[in-house]
Amino acid sequence: MSRAGSDVILERMMSLHPKLIDLTLDRVWRLLDALGDPHLRLPPVIHIAGTNGKGSTLAMIRAGLEGAGLRCHAYTSPHLARFHERIRLAGDLIEEDALSAVLDECWDANGGVPITYFEITTCAAILAFSRVAADYTLLEVGLGGRLDATNVIETPAMTVITPVSLDHQQFLGDTLGAIAGEKAGILKRGVPCVVSRQTDEGLAAIETRADRLGAPLLVQGQHWHSWEERGRLVYQDETGLLDLPRPVLPGAHQFDNAGAALAVLRHLGMGEVACDAAVTRAVWPARMQRLKTGPLVDAAPEVELWLDGGHNPSAGEAISAHLATLPKRDTYLICGMLNTKDVAGYMRPMAGVAKALMAVSIPGEANTLPAETTAEAARKAGLSADTAPDVRTALRQISLAAPQARVLICGSLYLAGNVLKENG
Repeated sequence: MSRAGSDVILERMMSLHPKLIDLTLDRVWRLLDALGDPHLRLPPVIHIAGTNGKGSTLAMIRAGLEGAGLRCHAYTSPHLARFHERIRLAGDLIEEDALSAVLDECWDANGGVPITYFEITTCAAILAFSRVAADYTLLEVGLGGRLDATNVIETPAMTVITPVSLDHQQFLGDTLGAIAGEKAGILKRGVPCVVSRQTDEGLAAIETRADRLGAPLLVQGQHWHSWEERGRLVYQDETGLLDLPRPVLPGAHQFDNAGAALAVLRHLGMGEVACDAAVTRAVWPARMQRLKTGPLVDAAPEVELWLDGGHNPSAGEAISAHLATLPKRDTYLICGMLNTKDVAGYMRPMAGVAKALMAVSIPGEANTLPAETTAEAARKAGLSADTAPDVRTALRQISLAAPQARVLICGSLYLAGNVLKENG
């Protein structure tokens, strides 16, 4: 094919497979082989799976390693505003020319045979990583673990499993044990794995696979501990105790995510400079992000505006817990969700902290839940709810009724991405 911009190539790649998700590694192995096995030429890999917190944990690991003067590749998904966000080469977002080149190369090597969008773009990221020097490669699992396209690294330096909860049951199973077993598919023989706080059922599934592979586990509550004390983060493992600033990423759940990141850094031999950077320098948009500038902020200048992309019951619990800690204000939600999510489970924790909800559909998303369906789920959860045609209209209506309100735009990373684009 002729050389084209990344947006054009990515659009073409969407047509290579009839399904967005079709979990198997066969197509990935085939394309990597055609590309000359770039996955065998990566800097040491830290592979991260989990239901909630894996992106935040990766961001803190990256901040820590970079704070120690090291260079990191990073692969995350989904993106919020532009695909380029998914691929960081030695710390910097991939540039357009480099992205177009690896996408073009993967398209040609694939030869038009079926492969999912995530699979071929993951191969493109791996190809890009293999050609740029760095000290570590951080890979975030897209979905599950065992059959995720990122699970092609035979011997990573470390693996991480953040908290596992019910999500994507149609692909991963309908019990916590089954889902945790799929996440534990990233464990490799003899490779240490940091395990965040889990249910007993989830931890048992992880331990079963670890025992089979001889993979040492570093489990929160057993091998390491992290907690808040007097507004600071205290971390302790067999090496000793760290007294660190509160994580810059907001929310009580970030103390656990920071703990997992610190467990990784300590195991890699990083010192206090790296550990301090992990909690003070991490950046992870659309996770309880305060929006302070931009067109949406200008449209309702007295409103305190927040954005979060969490979308499952555990995320709803974490968000509501954080909202409850903020200075008292009437809190309103602008919410849009996908029809693949547990909407009722997400809404239930919100009823205790939000005064009302305005539901919207997510622009450009085929799987968006209609606004009225989201509103009805909110009403069943005990929230006063109405609908609006878009976020800007919802924000305007809330600001007219309650100009001093706190407004959280929430329910989906896809909605968050649209908001960040609209807000510049």
